[in-house]
Amino acid sequence: MNDNASTELASLLCSRLCHDLLSPVGALSNGLELLADETDPEMRQRCFELLEQSARISADKLRFFRLAFGAAGGFGEMVPVEEPRQLIEALVGDAKRIEINWALATSELPKGAVKVLLNLAQVALDSLVRGGTLDIGAENRPGEAVEIVVRAAGPKIAFDEVIGNTLEGRMPEGGLTSRTAAARMVALVAKQAGGGLQFHRGEGTLVLGAVLPQA
Repeated sequence: MNDNASTELASLLCSRLCHDLLSPVGALSNGLELLADETDPEMRQRCFELLEQSARISADKLRFFRLAFGAAGGFGEMVPVEEPRQLIEALVGDAKRIEINWALATSELPKGAVKVLLNLAQVALDSLVRGGTLDIGAENRPGEAVEIVVRAAGPKIAFDEVIGNTLEGRMPEGGLTSRTAAARMVALVAKQAGGGLQFHRGEGTLVLGAVLPQA
């Protein structure tokens, strides 16, 4: 990846982060304006509740992006699986109408695998536009490989196969956009680990997987 491509990818990831934070941060600003003019005790209480909700969503997203996109300072090379689990459950709680099931056969994962797990979970979660179930599994075999699988199932799966192709390292020419930037990043993470990603879309399902060899 050349310098120009690296800069473009970083810029698009920043755009994605700003886009996702704009709504809850904007809600905070609007809530404060309403609170300044509101005198009714019941409405003021409602404003405080909305402010609390927006602040929580903003914090959840920042914590998610810190591990999914950033260097995740404060962690070593291995990350306890409870960290990504808590972050994903927070996003699922904000999304509503989605049930999550876990099958984590390990207590910790390499930092790169956590990035892959979080981003695959985000892609699957985004596809469940009418709710459904999200199944997430991970296994860490030291000295062999980390295997990750994320399955979304629901009445409607909204998924652009350009994202799937990007995950598999087949991004089309000029296909790097704010929508595919995260997929491009985790595809590079998988490639650097000597592994790869794959996807399969069926009737009412989307399955995303990763195999990441370990030295």
